This record gives sequence, C-alpha cells and structure tokens, in this order.
Amino acid sequence: MPELALVRDLGFILVAAAVFVLLARAVRMPSIVAYILAGLGLGPVTGVLTVSASVELISEIGIALLLFVVGLELSLRRIRDVGKVALVAGLGQIAFTTAGGLALCWLLGFGFREAFFLGTALTFSSTVVVVKLLDQKKELYSLYGRIAVGIFLVQDLVVIVVLTLLAGLGRPEEVGLGSLAREVGFAFAGMGALLVTAVAASRYALPRIFWWTAGSGETLFIWSLCWCFALVLGAQALGLSLEIGAFLAGVSLAQLPFNQDLRRRVHPLMNFFIAVFFVTLGLRMELGAALEQLWAASVLSLFVLLGKAPVFMAIISRLGYGERTSFQASVTVAQISEFSFVLAALGASAGLMDASVLPLLGVVGIVTMAASSYMILYNERLYAVAQRWGLLRAFGAPQREDERPPLLLRDHVLVVGMNSLGRMLVHRLLEHGGRVLAIDTDPRKLADLPCATLLGNVEYASVLEEANLAGARLLVSALQIEDTNTLLAYRCRELGVPASIHAFDRSVEGELSEIGVAHLIISKNAAMRRFFAELQRQGVVVS
Repeated sequence: MPELALVRDLGFILVAAAVFVLLARAVRMPSIVAYILAGLGLGPVTGVLTVSASVELISEIGIALLLFVVGLELSLRRIRDVGKVALVAGLGQIAFTTAGGLALCWLLGFGFREAFFLGTALTFSSTVVVVKLLDQKKELYSLYGRIAVGIFLVQDLVVIVVLTLLAGLGRPEEVGLGSLAREVGFAFAGMGALLVTAVAASRYALPRIFWWTAGSGETLFIWSLCWCFALVLGAQALGLSLEIGAFLAGVSLAQLPFNQDLRRRVHPLMNFFIAVFFVTLGLRMELGAALEQLWAASVLSLFVLLGKAPVFMAIISRLGYGERTSFQASVTVAQISEFSFVLAALGASAGLMDASVLPLLGVVGIVTMAASSYMILYNERLYAVAQRWGLLRAFGAPQREDERPPLLLRDHVLVVGMNSLGRMLVHRLLEHGGRVLAIDTDPRKLADLPCATLLGNVEYASVLEEANLAGARLLVSALQIEDTNTLLAYRCRELGVPASIHAFDRSVEGELSEIGVAHLIISKNAAMRRFFAELQRQGVVVS
C-alpha cells in the first residue's frame, strides 16, 4: 500500500537521522553534515532506500515547509539597519558570482545552457544552513548575522523571480515565441497577484487574525500552517512552484509584531524538516554519475568555498564595516542554497538543461554545505588565522569593532503571567522603584504596561535566555499552571535565582517548598505585604 510505503520510508529517514546525529555528537560534527551522511548511508552506500514515489513526496513536502520556516526568519524589522549593505552586497555578489561561475563552467566544457544554470545555482547561499548554525551559536541577531540574513532575503527574492520565469517557460522547444512570451507573462502576473495578496494580508488581515489567536499557542501554530498551505494552493492554481507559495507565506508572517513567538513555536518543525531535507538530499545522490564528474564537482566546490567570500568581503568592507564584521558575514555564504536544487530541477524538467548536471550540483551542495558548517561554527578561529597570515590586508577594512555586546537587563525582576495578580505585581514593583520585565504569551496583555515586556512562553529556554533569567534578582510567577510553575522553580534553582511562585492550590505548596522556592504567593492580601517586606529587606525594591 502506498500509505505504508510512505510511513516506512519516513521512518527509515528519521531513524537514520537520529542515529547519525547521536554519533556526530561524539566528534562534534554539525547536525547538517550528519543528516547528509545519513542519507548517503541509506541510499547510495547500502541501498536500503531508493528514490521512490514516497521519497519524492516526502522530499517535496519537506522542502516546501522548510522554505516556509526559512521565510519566517526574514523579518524586515530585524534587518532594517543593514538594508543598504544587504541590497548592495546581495546584488553585487549575484552579478560577480554568476559571471564567474558561468565562465568557469564554460571552461570546464559545459554548454551555454548548463553553464548558465550552474553559474546561477552556485550564486545563491543557504538560508537554512546559516540560520540553523547562527541560532545554535546564539549569533543570529548579531550585526554580522543580520547582514547575512539581509543578504539572503535579497538573494531569495531574486530566486523567486528566476523560478517565476522558469514556471512560464515550460518546454520552450514545443511552443512558438508568441506563446512563450504569453506563458511568461501569465507566470509573472500570477506571481504579482500572489505577492500582492501576501503583502496586503500581512498588513491588513493577518495582524487581526493572529492578534485574536495569539493568546493560544496551539491556535497560533495551526493558523500559521493554514496560511502556508493557502498560499501553496494559490501558487499551484497560478501555475507557480509550491516553494514560492510556502516561502512568501513565511515572509509575510515574519513581518507580524509577534513573529518571534511564532518562530519559537515552529522551531521544532524547522528542525524536523531540516532533517528530512538533508537526509533526502544525501539519499538522492547518484554516486556513479557524480564520480564521473568528480573533477568538475571539486573545482566548483572550491569556487563556492573560496571564491564567494572574497567578493562579499570586498563589498562589505567598502561600505565601511570593520574587518571582523566583514569577515564573519562573508564566510557565512560559502555554500549553495536549497533554492539551487529547486532551480536546477525546474530547469531540467523544463528541458532547458541536461538532467545529468543534477548529480554534479548535488555533490557541490553536499561538499559546500558540510564544509561551510565548520567555517561558520569556527569563524572566530578562522578570523584569527586569516589575520595572523595577513590575508585580509588587501581589503583595507577598518580595524574596529562595529557592534557592542547587546545590553541585557540585569538586577531586574521577571514577572510571568499578566493576569490580575501579575499586573498588580508589576505596578507595585514599579511604584517601589524596581526594574521589571513582564512576560506573557498574549500580546494584548502586554500592550499597555509601563515597563519592559517580552512576548513568549517561558517553557521555552530561549525565552528565559532572552529575558536574562541568570542576571535577574528575582522571578515572580503569577501563573495558575502547575507544570509551568514547577519548571520555573527548577530553572531558578539551577541558576541560583530566588523565585516567588503563586501557590494557587494548597496541593502544590509542598512540592514547591521542596524545590526551594523562596516565597509562596498564597493570597493577594497578607502574602503581598509579606512579599514586599521581604523584597525591601533584600534591597530589590525601596520602601
């Protein structure tokens, strides 16, 4: 049965991914590299799985949803301060690398069509790889991380234009020039309609819908997937690729004011489809065909790994950024993109190039994605080596730090849960001169508070990291959620931060006391007076 084959193949993919990631931890190998090796082991090496219809379906769904979560990372607000460098570096690098890649492929003996597609595919860099690794390093929103994400946004928009053009070309040898022009026109008209729909919805409809659902994490998550598949169906109806619809759905949601909370909620989904995408990438590799083009694959891989970074370094440093920032932003782009495979596959299916080029591009993708993962993880060491050997002097970048470390709140009080108790605590703490950060999952409850606020679910460790729990003087939970309160109590104990937890039910007092909670809020009256008396004694607030 096809359904059983689909479940079986997906099971093999996930089991292989889990085993290889576990082995990779022992040698500190990036998980992306482990996934690719898992795919190679499943397919070309052992033949456990073949590229069946179910694997094709898994791969297609995986890359569509993966591009949806990639789009969620591309918030214009986050990269507004680096818009100029992103636009200039993104377009400048596309021009230089496409020309260089085309010339190199032509020298390697490829025909013009194959050389053009290969040169174009080599130009784009992987948002998935970079976002995953920068998020792992906690540097996604550093200056060089924002520059890289801005560049990817420019590149991805260019890719969308190219994919739209391919959607209109179809089989050019089977139609006349007039019909071809008409089909291309229809494709761009459809793309325009989809883009206008996404932009208009992001500005007018989606904020209202998601504002209404933001208080419920499950509803927010389901509505985001609903919007993704709505645009996927729209793209299909307009004759465009599914990937275009999924990507635009993600980008439109990324512009919403609470996209950070949404991003946290879809993060597990992102990890799942990263695993699926890269395992199937290794699984689809045709080793025999790839080995026949090993020389060309080696040359093109070196071109991507060593040729793209200097182009970016030259452009970014000329725009006035410091040497370290320019170098770190440049080494993030030394790989090809997930869009590169979509582009090449559409080119082959449209008859614009020989399908034998696909295994070659697969080798280049595997090599560059694997190698660049190490380059990103160890970019500080690479910078020290490049500086010691004088490799960066020719770029003339200023010797300065462009960005100070982010200023985190310190010696503050975290108040979790903006119910009536939480809001009263916030106002009382502010009256007593306390520095307060209010946290809730509902943006409406945070909107009118006269203190710093953070939208998010405290069950996610990333939310507490952003709130700098480790540097807080106290955490107060007004929540009436037993499991969450217990989790907060444990995390406070681990970090040595005093905790005051709402004991809304007598049955939870014993467990919270055993964990070591400094203070239990049992009522809003006498307990509040004792609570503030203790805070004054500790110097958290003034009398």
